[in-house]
Amino acid sequence: MASIDDLFKKPYAPSNKRKLEDAHNPGAVYKATKVYANGNVKSNGQTVVEEDQGDDDVEAGPALPPDEAEDGIGDEEGRFFGGGITSDTADAINYIDTLDKGEDAVRTSRPTIYVTELTNHYKTAEKVDASWVRKLALNFERKISKNGELRAKFEDDPQKFMGSEADLDADIKGLSILTDHPDLYREFAKLGCVSSLVSLLAHENTDIAIGAIEIINELTDEDVEAEQEQWDVLVDTMLEADLLSLLYDNVSRLDEANESDRAGLYHILGVIENLSSRTAIAESLGKDTSFIPWLLKRVQQKAPVVSQNKQYSAEILGILLQSSSANRLRFVETDGIDILLQLLSPYRKRDPAKGTEEEEYMENLFDSVTCCLDDSNGKTKFLEAEGIELCLIMLREGKMSKPRALRLLDHALGGPDGAACCQKLVEAAGLKAIFSIFMKKLDNQTTEHLLGILSSLLRSLPANSAGRIRLLAKFVEKDYEKIGRTMKIRREVAAKVAAVDHDIQREKSRLSAEEGDDRADEWLSRRMDAGLYSLQTADVVIAWLVAEDEGARERVKGVLGERDESLEIVRATLQEQLKSIDDTAEDRDVVFQDMLATLVEHLQ
Repeated sequence: MASIDDLFKKPYAPSNKRKLEDAHNPGAVYKATKVYANGNVKSNGQTVVEEDQGDDDVEAGPALPPDEAEDGIGDEEGRFFGGGITSDTADAINYIDTLDKGEDAVRTSRPTIYVTELTNHYKTAEKVDASWVRKLALNFERKISKNGELRAKFEDDPQKFMGSEADLDADIKGLSILTDHPDLYREFAKLGCVSSLVSLLAHENTDIAIGAIEIINELTDEDVEAEQEQWDVLVDTMLEADLLSLLYDNVSRLDEANESDRAGLYHILGVIENLSSRTAIAESLGKDTSFIPWLLKRVQQKAPVVSQNKQYSAEILGILLQSSSANRLRFVETDGIDILLQLLSPYRKRDPAKGTEEEEYMENLFDSVTCCLDDSNGKTKFLEAEGIELCLIMLREGKMSKPRALRLLDHALGGPDGAACCQKLVEAAGLKAIFSIFMKKLDNQTTEHLLGILSSLLRSLPANSAGRIRLLAKFVEKDYEKIGRTMKIRREVAAKVAAVDHDIQREKSRLSAEEGDDRADEWLSRRMDAGLYSLQTADVVIAWLVAEDEGARERVKGVLGERDESLEIVRATLQEQLKSIDDTAEDRDVVFQDMLATLVEHLQ
C-alpha cells in the first residue's frame, strides 16, 4: 500500500502560459482542482483564501498552543482544529489511518465527498491504465445520462436534479488527472468520452459548460507532456464533435459581469490559443466561426482599466492573424487595421503603466497591425488609415510606443509592395525623424529597424524622383555624416558576427561533415543573434550609396581603408546573402534577388 507521501509527492510543473487571475480577489483560483471536487456546481473549482483582517496587537515570538479543551471551539465556521488544519484535511488523514486498520474501520469512516474523491484517487494512484480509463468513462457517461434524465423529468423542480449536477461537475473536474497520462488520450477518445465532454458545452447550466471548457483547456494545454500524435487524436475528436461552434455559442451566452462567466470566457480564449498551434485550425477559426470579429469587438470595449480578458482577447487576435494569411486578408477587408490604429492612437501621448495588463494590451495591438503589413492589402489599408503619419507622431513624442511604431514602419516600407508607403514617409517629412534617431546611440532592435527602413527607401523610391533625391541629400549633407554613422554601425556589428564565426569554425573543426550539417541551423541562429541581419542590411545600404554617388563611394572606401579593408568585404556579405536565397521557394522576393545581384556587380 502506498504511503500518503507517495500519494501526493508529484509536484505540478511550472507553466509559461498565462494563468487566470482574479481581479477582485487575489486568493481565488479558477484553475480546476487536479483530482478533487467539492461537489458544489457553483464553485467552479475556486478556492478562496481568507484575507488577514489586520496586524493589530501582534505579539512577539511564536503563539502559544491552544488548550486541549478548546480544540474546535471558538471557530464559528468549524474550519480549524487544534493543529491548525481544516476539518476536511483531518478527515483525509483519519481515513488514511483507517485503511491501515482494515476494512471494518473503513466502513465506519465518515463518507464525505472529499474523502470519497481521495479514496478513488488513492486506489488508482499507482495504476492509471486503459482499464482505469474504461471505468472512468463508464462512470462519466452514467453521470451525464442521470443528469439528463432528471432534468427532463423534473424540469420545473431544480432541487430534484441539482444533486446529479453537483456529481457531474465533480466528475468533470476529475478528468483533469488525464493531463498526467496523455498516453491514455486515444483510449479516452475511443470510448466516446471526448465527444460527451464537448457536448456538455451546450448544457443548460452554464457552470457545467464552463467546467467542461476548463477541462478541455487543461487537456489541450501546451504544458501537458503529450506526444503530437496523442494531442492530435484528442483534438481531432473534439473538432468532430463541433467544438469550435460550441465555443463560440458560449462566448455569446456568457455574461462577463458575472465572475464565473468571466472565468469561463478566459478559459475559452485559452482553448483557442491551444488549438491555434495548428495552422489549419487557426484558419478554420477565422473562416468557419465569427471569433475574429468578436475579438475585434471585444478589444474595443471601453472600461476604466484594461481587464485580463480584454488583454487576452488582444493577444488571441494577434495569434490568429499571425497564424494564417487567410485570416489576415479577412481581417484587413473588415477595416480591422483602421480600428486597431484608432485604439493605438491614445498611446502617442501617454504611456500605459509598466507591468500592467494595459501595457501587454498595447503591445498585442501593435503585433496584430505589424503582421498584417507583410501583405500588400495590409500596406494599402495602413496607408489609407494614415498609419504612416501616426507612427511618425509616435517617433517624435518619444513615448513607450516609439520602438513599436518604428517596427511598424519597417514592415510597412519593406517588401516589393512598399513603394507607396516609402513615398508617403518622405512626403510626411519622415526623413528628419528617422535620421534624428539614427544618429543617436541605439539598441540592437532599433538599429535593425532603422537599417531596414533605410534599405527599403533606397530600394523602392524611384530613380531621380524628388523623394529619392531628398534621401540621398540626407546622406551627403554635413560632409557625409550619415554615411560615417552607417559605417560605424557596420563595424560594430561585423565585430560581433566575426567573434561568433570564429567560435563556430573552431567547433566545426572537431565535427564530421554530417555532424556539422545537423548543427547548421543552430549556428545560423547564433549568427543572427549576433547581428547578421543588421550586417547584411547595412551592407545593402552601403552598396546602394556607393552605386548612386561617387562622393559616397570615396567616403566608404576611405573609412574601410583605415583598417586595410576594401569594398570586397561588403561584396562578400551580399554574395553570402544572395546564395542563401532558395531559388525554388514560391514566396521568394525575385526583385530583391535581382537587386542584390546588381549591387554585387557595382562593387567590383
